Formats: sequence, C-alpha cells, structure tokens
Amino acid sequence: MRLGINLGYWGAGMDTDNLAVAQEADRLGYSVCWAAEAYGSDAPTVLSWVAAQTERIDVGSAILQIPARTPAMTAMTAATLDSLSGGRFRLGLGVSGPQVSEGWYGVRFDKPLARTREYVEIVRKAMARERLSYEGEHWTLPLPGGPGKPLKLTVHPQREHIPLYIAAIGPKNLTQTGEIADGALLIFPSAEHLEETALRPLRAGREKAGLTLDGFDVCPTLPLALGDDLGALADIFRPYTALYVGGMGSREQNFYNRLAQRMGYEKEAAEIQDKYLGGDKEGAAAAVPQQLIDSTCLLGSVERIADRMAQYAAAGVTTLTLAPAGFSLEERVAGLRAGVAALERAGLA
Repeated sequence: MRLGINLGYWGAGMDTDNLAVAQEADRLGYSVCWAAEAYGSDAPTVLSWVAAQTERIDVGSAILQIPARTPAMTAMTAATLDSLSGGRFRLGLGVSGPQVSEGWYGVRFDKPLARTREYVEIVRKAMARERLSYEGEHWTLPLPGGPGKPLKLTVHPQREHIPLYIAAIGPKNLTQTGEIADGALLIFPSAEHLEETALRPLRAGREKAGLTLDGFDVCPTLPLALGDDLGALADIFRPYTALYVGGMGSREQNFYNRLAQRMGYEKEAAEIQDKYLGGDKEGAAAAVPQQLIDSTCLLGSVERIADRMAQYAAAGVTTLTLAPAGFSLEERVAGLRAGVAALERAGLA
C-alpha cells in the first residue's frame, strides 16, 4: 500500500508550510501529493508550484471540478502539468456539489453521472491527441453549423496515459467510476464498511468494462492525529465531520450524510444535519459519534495507526492519502513521519 498527502485547500491557514510539507513527503517517499479546489484557490496553480520544487512525488488534483472547465480545457491542463512535471501528474475529477456548481459556476447540477461520463470520454480523446469530434447530450464538438473544425491537442504529454481518478461517494457514481476511471478518490472511508460502501460498486463497474480491480487505485483520504487521548483527538475532527455530514449540500442533496447513513448512523446523521442547518454548529459537532470519527480517521499512537493501516490494506485500499492534523509545520511533519513509521510497522512498505 502506498501513501499520499493531501494539502487540502489553499488559503486554509497553513499556506506558508504547504510547500515544506510536500517536500518532506517527497523526501520520505510518499507516492502522491494532492491539492483541492472549491471556490477559492484552484488546484492546477498549486500543483504546478509544488511540482516545480519536488523531485519524485506525483502531483494530483483532488479534484478539478467538472463544472469549472470545459473538458478540452481540462485535457490541456492535464497535458501541460504532465509535461512540466516530467510525467508526475494524476488527474482527479469530480462534479462538486449543487451549491458550488450552480452558485459559483452557473452550471446546472443535472444528470451528474451522464455529464461525468461524457466529460471523461472527451478528456481521454483530447489527451490521446485524437482530433476532437464528439456528439453527446451535454457536449457537441465541433459546434454544428459554424466555423469550428476538429482540432488536435498540440502539447505532447510526458506519458501516453495520464491516470484519471474520479471522486465518488454514491453507489451509482462508484459503479461508473469503476467502469471509466483508473482510480477512485474516497472520503470518510471506514475499513469496516469499505466493501459495501465502495468496493462492491467499484468492482461491479470494473466487471461492466470487462476488468477487475487489479491495477485500479482505491485512494481514500484519512485525517491523522497522534496522541494518547482518543477522545481529545476525535474532538479535533468534530467540526470537520459535522460540516460534511450536516452542512455540505442541502437537506435533500448531501452525499456525505447519505454515506454516514449507509455506515449505520441513520439517526445520528439526521440529528447532525438538523442541528447544522438550524445554525447550531457546535451542537452538530457534539452530536457526531466518536466511533464515526475513529472509524474514518487515523487516531492514536503509531502502533494503533499501523493496525488501522493493516485493516485498510486488507479491505482493498491501494493508496492511503493522509491529512495530518496540526497548525504548525512541526506537527504536520510529525504526522508525515508517523505515517511512514506506521506503514513500515504494519509490514506494508
């Protein structure tokens, strides 16, 4: 099992240390460094900055938002980053959510599965440097009746095949991801529930494509915190968990709330959402069960984290992306080093 590091969103208060974190991850042998985007910093700028100042670690978008760019623009960005980084770019895509898609980008959040499938097909054609011609429900290239003609990407990516990941939560999206992508970016993964919440639909998608999970990258992100007091460590991530389960999306369209329900927290997920949407964020955080946090984060000593890593590897995870807690560079670097130590202790390095 490989390790990754997630820098999260730029502008989250840890910007001055992010490059040093990425460089330390590179030195320690981490496989990939991911950067995110929502409606603040964009991922490609961050990744180009990191790639220019590291040597071996891959750089990946987790995610590039589908409503933010045309598929051709995404292919251009991927090819450019792959070329500039010396073949170290991984393309992670996702539809974002209805609030961001419609409120920030002005793109209707309709038929996300069909939109994603078409988007991936166009991106792959463009990155393969085929002349771009496509007729779909959401995109038609070239536009009919005008001066447009099928064009071919002029940039040569470093590699013939740039790995393509999709951020997926719901069963249908996971099945499609298994069918059309090279990897899945997962959030709030529980090793105990990974088979039913992720692996089973991913496997079904691979079977539709005539493939197996061999070579497919199952890549969840897990927050990490070192210490002896598990309750105090869980408290670090209460606001984060409450935000996603309670307030990330509307009452009708919150994918993280549905995931918590699928893991057996139906009553708790409803309470968290009611309190969060009612303005009681502290109450929502307090309502998050410690077991939910503990099962979706890496908490405790290096020995305990090693045991948890072994469980994730046994469940089918191939790249475990860490998000070490801490507002100082020293704390975050300690988390990086603990991740390597735990991986070695678990016999997974």
